[in-house]
Amino acid sequence: MYTIIYQFEQKGLEPVTLKDVAPDQSLLEIALTNDINLHHNCGGVCACSTCHLYVDKGAEFLEELSDKEEDFIDRAVSPRLNSRLGCQCVLQPGEGTIVVTLPDQTQFLGE
Repeated sequence: MYTIIYQFEQKGLEPVTLKDVAPDQSLLEIALTNDINLHHNCGGVCACSTCHLYVDKGAEFLEELSDKEEDFIDRAVSPRLNSRLGCQCVLQPGEGTIVVTLPDQTQFLGE
């Protein structure tokens, strides 16, 4: 089981800590299940970059970055070395702590 901490670049949003999260779910699915707003225009099928996030800790617990995902990250706003797509970050069997930061999504409201 995992502990996942969602942090936010958007002002006024406090971090959310989720405990006892089961593997075989994506960070996007986990966020949506727990009322954390993470855009996902393509429905979570790795066809856009709106579920872009930063994995600050625990990348080793997630499915590896694919070439397709990397192509879409290149299209994201403000990509970094630790950028991932939430729909592709599937928790592998095991346990640990994962810390992610969601970019300020208010910049996407006009899209």
